[in-house]
Amino acid sequence: MIILITLGAACLLGIGFVAQQHAAYREPLEEMLHARLLLDLMRMPLWLAGIGVMLCGQILGAVALREADVAQVTPLLSMNLLFALTTAHVVYKEPFGRTLQLGAVLVSGGVALFLFAGRPQGGRLPDPFSTRWLAALPVVLAAGALVLFGLRRSLKVKAMSLAAAAGVLYGLQDVLTRNTLLALGNGPGVLETWQPYVLPCVAVVGLLLNQSAFDAAPLQISLPATTAAEPIIGIVLGAAIFAEHLRVTPEALVGEVAGLIAMVAGIVILGRSRFLAKPTHRRPQ
Repeated sequence: MIILITLGAACLLGIGFVAQQHAAYREPLEEMLHARLLLDLMRMPLWLAGIGVMLCGQILGAVALREADVAQVTPLLSMNLLFALTTAHVVYKEPFGRTLQLGAVLVSGGVALFLFAGRPQGGRLPDPFSTRWLAALPVVLAAGALVLFGLRRSLKVKAMSLAAAAGVLYGLQDVLTRNTLLALGNGPGVLETWQPYVLPCVAVVGLLLNQSAFDAAPLQISLPATTAAEPIIGIVLGAAIFAEHLRVTPEALVGEVAGLIAMVAGIVILGRSRFLAKPTHRRPQ
């Protein structure tokens, strides 16, 4: 059941990303990384519809995170790119080639292999002020470094850097979501901790970075980095903060590494698809 819920979340996320990118790509480049980008997008029905669909996907993802470990949920959420590709295929009426079929097999097979080999399990709710939460600090610093790296680069590199930074923050958001939902089960004392208040801040910054990436380049460039970064960060933080663990036998480790490599390779292949790009020409620079 958790797998079906998570796949439903990935489907809604993928559809939502396509709608958001269609809207954000039409905004002036000068609005990247500025709050006015979000303010302008809020006046667009298509973007609002995409956000609504994405929020529904995030709700389903939150349900899955409440019932399952981060290491189980985030790899499945990475399949949102598959659903984005399918949505773009329906919109653009283009056939699927062998390269796209290979990417689909790699993503799906990589996720299945990772979960089968690793069988992520365990984990417990950490103390709100545990030193385990220090693991989130280098994640935030990494997101900031990616933003700084992309500032003076070409649009393509900038889009990939901003998208990767958004994926990093989305991975942190997954961990904060799971922590908040589990803490809610222990009573209203969760309101006395810092995690529920940091969660929306991380979500808004991640959203701004994501829309800025969508503003800079088509989905074929701006979405794969987000999709690849989120599960990797989610798995790392799930182990560091919740003490989730994977099987560590030699056979399991080989399967886990092979699954992650296949998943990332498939995401890159699918992300290069021209069906994820808008059919219109880019505005003049």
